Amino acid sequence: MRLHDLPASTLAFTLSAYWFCVGVKVFKVSRGRRHLGWVLIPKLRNERLMWIVWVPLVAAWIAMPYVAPAQAYDRHPWMGMPNLEAAPIVVPVLRSLAALVAVGCLILSIRCWRFMGRNWRMGIDPGQESALLSGGPFAVVRHPIYTLSMTLMVCSVLIIPTRAMLILAALHITLLQLKARNEERFLLKVHGDAYAKYCDLTPRFVPRPRFLRSFGGRPTRGDRAL
Repeated sequence: MRLHDLPASTLAFTLSAYWFCVGVKVFKVSRGRRHLGWVLIPKLRNERLMWIVWVPLVAAWIAMPYVAPAQAYDRHPWMGMPNLEAAPIVVPVLRSLAALVAVGCLILSIRCWRFMGRNWRMGIDPGQESALLSGGPFAVVRHPIYTLSMTLMVCSVLIIPTRAMLILAALHITLLQLKARNEERFLLKVHGDAYAKYCDLTPRFVPRPRFLRSFGGRPTRGDRAL
């Protein structure tokens, strides 16, 4: 990695910290269970198929800020970054802003994970008794963690503008869209009309301005009820 490429260095730290936190969540949720697979391996077949693509995708996403800045674009056009030193001033400004937004996504994601507590899972567990979370970040959008993850990926593309990163972004965002809809079908079966009403009131990914102050709030009484 080029030492002077601060946005790429910031992104590398942010992604490493993000997925380290996911690992910590997996460990915490799996305590008292026989093995980590109970949390890591999806129970549903369609989610297992997603994982076949998602696991190497995440590994490549984490590696990209370390690898791409060290590659010459003319020798590695898919992996290497174009020469940005002669780019207009708007390019480094945009990359720096994207790095700051990426850090913000990490901080807000941690707040979402803390809010979920032991309700957090990597995938759908049909036998799981989970609360219908509708307060805090879940009053902003139905899938706040996915919204932040997609934003983090967009920031990654702005900071590491390579063809490979664009492909990773397209796959990641598509999988998140599919997974969110899959989870909604499951939650509708579990919570019925309560979840249907929640969906009517709360957008899926894009927040409405009047909900923004709810981010980071505490669970309401309804959040603790099944």
